[in-house]
Amino acid sequence: MSSAKKSGGFQSTKSLFTDFKLADKGGYITQEFQDYGYRLAVALDDLEHKSLYIKMAKEVDRTILEKALAFVIDSQAKSKPRLFMWKVKQLKEEQNRYNGKK
Repeated sequence: MSSAKKSGGFQSTKSLFTDFKLADKGGYITQEFQDYGYRLAVALDDLEHKSLYIKMAKEVDRTILEKALAFVIDSQAKSKPRLFMWKVKQLKEEQNRYNGKK
């Protein structure tokens, strides 16, 4: 009798993942910034532009992206991606003013 068949017992770790399958759409995430960019696209409900968010995750300061995402999630915006891009631009400008850049 296996441990998965005991009443009130635990399942083996192997049996937990036998029915779990991911939909493979041919894309590969190998870097952390790719994962973060994809998560941004999901959070903003904008998977159509996931490559843009991946690029931003690679090139834009992470604190700016996190602040902009928090701002958007707290809002009741109709267009979350548009509000996100506006907030990122605003935060970049603030950071540049603070650092003395134009």
